Amino acid sequence: MKLTVFGATGGVGGEIVRQALAAGHEVTAVVRDPSRLSATGTTGESLEVFRADLTDPEALRAAVAGRDAVLSGLGARKRADAGITAQLTRSVVRAMEAEGVRRLVVVSAAPVGPPAERRPVVDRIVGSLVSTILKPVYDDLRTMEADLAASATDWTSVRPPRLQDKPVTGGYRKVVGGTPVSGRFIGRADVAHAMLAALDDLSTVKQGVGVAY
Repeated sequence: MKLTVFGATGGVGGEIVRQALAAGHEVTAVVRDPSRLSATGTTGESLEVFRADLTDPEALRAAVAGRDAVLSGLGARKRADAGITAQLTRSVVRAMEAEGVRRLVVVSAAPVGPPAERRPVVDRIVGSLVSTILKPVYDDLRTMEADLAASATDWTSVRPPRLQDKPVTGGYRKVVGGTPVSGRFIGRADVAHAMLAALDDLSTVKQGVGVAY
């Protein structure tokens, strides 16, 4: 497949690029600073690095034109960045709609999805505390998902809990339209794996997908 990846220098986005290249896909990595991608050692004949202003939908059209799908690892890295995910994703969506590209998979977060059924009390307490502390970040992601629901894209939102730096395992739980019970952690590499796997999974179209170990 011909894929475009936004947030390609981030933890999840970088994993998407590496795993997609390893799987034989042609990848366009959209970045603001190409040196950050080259510093990771990510290379390959099937990799195109596209430098662009992510706030400008017109500048992004060439990055998505003719692609089979778009994946986004965009997200706020701290509370002060809250608001940027929805803003930048709007630019991506507008560029996709202008070019007639429909398939989009984004990373979100577990608290944005519905609570897991039969949650233990400790999970409820911890979940409430985290949601309060990171409320601006999660509000940003909720706005992003609302924008996606109103768009013409065939979107999927992958919602992980706390992220870890671990090798890809493929051994995680997935709940389409829901949240895994007591799902507290998952590796960034496995989030990327889940996002790539969602591309061909029609059951995930226009759905949030909870993932966790």
